[in-house]
Amino acid sequence: MPLVSSLLLTLGPAALGGIAGLTVRRAAMREAAAKKAFPPRGILIRARGTFGKATVHAEVRGDGPDLILLHGASGSAREFTFQLMDRLKPRYRVIAFDRPGLGWSDDMGKLTRSPHGQVEVLRAAATRLRVHRPVILGQSYGAAVAMAWALAAPDEIAALVIVSGATHPWSGGLGGWYRLMKAAPLRPLLPALVSAWASEGMTQRALASIFAPDEMPDGYAEHIGTSLSLRRATLATNARQVNALLTHVRDMAPRYPRLPMPLEIVHGTADTIVPIGIHAEHLVRQVQGANLTRIEGAGHMPHHTHPDMLIAAIHRAFARARGR
Repeated sequence: MPLVSSLLLTLGPAALGGIAGLTVRRAAMREAAAKKAFPPRGILIRARGTFGKATVHAEVRGDGPDLILLHGASGSAREFTFQLMDRLKPRYRVIAFDRPGLGWSDDMGKLTRSPHGQVEVLRAAATRLRVHRPVILGQSYGAAVAMAWALAAPDEIAALVIVSGATHPWSGGLGGWYRLMKAAPLRPLLPALVSAWASEGMTQRALASIFAPDEMPDGYAEHIGTSLSLRRATLATNARQVNALLTHVRDMAPRYPRLPMPLEIVHGTADTIVPIGIHAEHLVRQVQGANLTRIEGAGHMPHHTHPDMLIAAIHRAFARARGR
């Protein structure tokens, strides 16, 4: 969530004072370069439902029981293809979706501004892939989508794994970028400014802040495809999703105790983006039999910084699902 906020705060006067036409042309040029550098590498699924038709991009690797991975804000399936999927594919069929409106998946407007609407689209895509009783892992914002999926279709899901999950209401704001993106006069302008003028140094610093206090793994920045997240439409869609999230988790959180499936939670104690005390520690108290793995001193990205602990939680989720 802090990526774009960090970029905006560090933009120089040259960007902010640029001519609008130049900004738009530069943004379009950089978007074209991003699409060429980071094309869809997985399957483009034509999902159908009451919402109509939508293209959903999914990376699929391995063979075995189904494991679905849902990324956080400003992300894509590339979050999991850096290292994690290759470690999991010997035991599972691992499916990493681009959430609607991000990566290479279609934005469906108002529908996919909510976790519930995203679930409608992703369930339809999962049906096309013939997914059967998956374990669903959600990281950060993706955890809210995983919880919404479990509430909507509890009998379809074998277990949940929630990683640094934004699952509960919080107090306070979300940072400068998201506040500014609520202001109607600024919404068309800000994504173009960031898309056109964000420098490589800005993106590196922003990524490092997401990992803090942990170190970002070597090669992550080159792999993740940050420039895809800095496309104008993607910036706007992500801001709408994040700004609406508080309303949805307020509605969902009271219903978590009725969830019947095994629940594994993994959260770093030094996560300042999604604090453990507001989210994971409430969730483990709510859901009977839930298990919380606290990673001492870890930040927001334990799936990269402490992958062995996360993979152990995934294995436990599958084992507990078989024992139900």
